[in-house]
Amino acid sequence: MITTSAVSNLSQCYARMSMCEREWGNGMQTQRSKPKIQVDFKGENKTLAPEETSSMVLIKRKETAEAYLGGKVRDAVITVPAYFNDAQRQATKDAGAIAGLNVLRIINEPTAAALAYGLD
Repeated sequence: MITTSAVSNLSQCYARMSMCEREWGNGMQTQRSKPKIQVDFKGENKTLAPEETSSMVLIKRKETAEAYLGGKVRDAVITVPAYFNDAQRQATKDAGAIAGLNVLRIINEPTAAALAYGLD
């Protein structure tokens, strides 16, 4: 199970643009009412959507899971905070697709905790 608490900050940012512009300053841009984050990485300027930055987290988690399991990871169930709205859940699914994952389901973190407790 892949959890994405880092997605939370970016998705909240997506939902509350004006607050993010205050927090991120000039590094925050909008294109067609979608936020974009401008970063300087190894001397190169890049403009990224929240889904792209979230997918980077998922890619790293996928690599870690593959190293631990010794095989390929194709399918994933991703947990999100219970307060996520539909747009935030869809953005998380999109991030999973960008990361090369077949997102089987998006579930709330409390639900995931209950499921994990039941497995013990």
